[in-house]
Parts: sequence; C-alpha cells; structure tokens
Amino acid sequence: MMDEYVERVARVLELDPAFSELPPASNLPRRRDRLLNIPELEMGMLDFLSLYGCELQYVIGEKNSVMGKVMQPLNRLRYEIRFIESGEECLSEITREDVRESLLKAIQSKKETLPIAIWNATWGIQEIEPLFTLAKGNYPVAPEGNPVSDLAIDANRLNDTVAMLLAGNLSPSLDFVGEVHQRWQAEHRAGQLVNSARLLIARLGDGTALLKERIEGRPLCLNGKPNNQSNIVQSMFFSVYIEKVQPYLATVKRAQEQLIDPLRRLATMQQSVMTAEFRRWQSRHLEAMGDESLWAQLDGAIADHTRAWQTLLEQCGLRPQA
Repeated sequence: MMDEYVERVARVLELDPAFSELPPASNLPRRRDRLLNIPELEMGMLDFLSLYGCELQYVIGEKNSVMGKVMQPLNRLRYEIRFIESGEECLSEITREDVRESLLKAIQSKKETLPIAIWNATWGIQEIEPLFTLAKGNYPVAPEGNPVSDLAIDANRLNDTVAMLLAGNLSPSLDFVGEVHQRWQAEHRAGQLVNSARLLIARLGDGTALLKERIEGRPLCLNGKPNNQSNIVQSMFFSVYIEKVQPYLATVKRAQEQLIDPLRRLATMQQSVMTAEFRRWQSRHLEAMGDESLWAQLDGAIADHTRAWQTLLEQCGLRPQA
C-alpha cells in the first residue's frame, strides 16, 4: 500500500519515484544482556534461619531444593516476596536478639534486591522476545477488532502490579502474570508496530520529497487557479491518502498508544536497575520523544507530509485542513 502510494504521488506529479531505506531497528537485546544477577544471602545465614520453625524455614527449604536452584524468573520473584513476608511474620517468634538482628538484615537485603527480581520477571524473560520480534511483518491494515486489546490490558495490569511492588506493597497477586507471558510468546504485535513505524517514516518521507520537488519546481497551478492536473492530484489525495493511508496511520498510532506506551512505562519505572544495553534499545523502540525515538520520527514524518500536501494544494486554492 505504501509503495503504491509513493508511485501514485510520483505519477500525478509527473515525477520519478524513489524509495529510501527503512530506518534501522533491532530486536530486544539478548537475554544475557537483559537478565540481572540477584545477590544471594550467605548460605550460613540461610542455614541458621532455617533452623527456626516458622514459615520461613519452608521457604528457604524450597529455595535450597534441586528445583529451587533453577527457578524461572517469575517463580524467583514469588520466592523473594515470600521470603520477605514470611521473614517479617517470623520476627515475632524469635526471642534471641542476634537471630532477630540477622533476620532483619536478611529481610532488608531482600527488599533492596526485589527490584532486580521484578525486572527479571518482566524484561528478563524469554517469553517477551517474540512480542518484539521484527521477523513477523507489519501491523495489519484494517484489522478486525483490536489486535492489541488483550496485550494492552495485560500491560496496564502489570504496570499497576509492578508499581505496587516497587512501592513496598507486596500484596498483589502474581497469578495472572504467567498468562501474560504466554500471550507475549504467542503475539508479535509490538515488533509489527515497530516495523510499520519504520515503513511509514520511510514512505511518507519519500512522498514528502516528491511533493517538495514539485513545490520547488514547476507550479501545479498558475495564478492559484485549478486545472485538469490539479483536479487529478486532488482526487488522488482524497482517494488514496485520505481514504487509505491516513486510516492506517491512525490505526498504528492508536496501537502505539495502547501497547507501546504502557510497555514504555513498564520499563521506565524500572530505570534504577535497567541495563545499559536495554536503555539504548528503549530510547529507540519505546520512547515517544527524543532524537533516537522511532515514534518521534514518525510524528515528524506525518507532520512534514501534511504540510507538504497543504503547500502544494494551496497553489491551486485547494489547501486541505489538518
């Protein structure tokens, strides 16, 4: 659709079309560049605390089991929360001051490293990689329903949960998070939106270059009076740009607001532990503003293209309104 649009613009303006390269983008950084190491408590302290009969004994026992040593990030987050909660409950049952002091230090240590466990259970998992893959084409034209509806609901719910956890409220249930991860693994919408942003930036830029070439060259109309060619140009403007291209622009921008923006918030609220590799990727693919942002570049391409059309048609007294 976008290639044909550039060709149609060139044809009605009696110019030769030129197609630019798509702006660069990349998949998520490799998992090893996203996953963070969670500092472990000293085994001596864990063994010491596990001697006491409160719930913490069983939590530590599970972590030290064979399965506990290979916990997936979501289960590791659950463990960290359970350690803090059961440890605080255990404090009232401990009478020895030295043991109490050791447990308080352990709980504080777990609270300090909890943001790392949260990061690993959101941005450090393998399941998020298919969501951002660039290998599944572009976002669909005129899709039935809303392809990002469930993903958007997931992202906003996850944002609320992460915000509460980071604020020290450990009560939110994590039962829904596994289903979110499964949906991320099955959907590719974020990567498709990135691909569409790249395509639109390039092809709108190609169209703008053609419009400016005609504006700066032979006038479309003399003395501001419409003619046969300007009528053809105006007809193409409405039948192709207004009826086909603009609705797709609106679809992509709406999906960006619904899905990319919540994912950006999910990353931004975890900036304190974000890896440098991920930070560079985020500035390109998630951020709505900034010189590196694809989404800011798309907004600029749309604005430039709109102005070029207005300027060209104004030569004939046919200026469209934004």
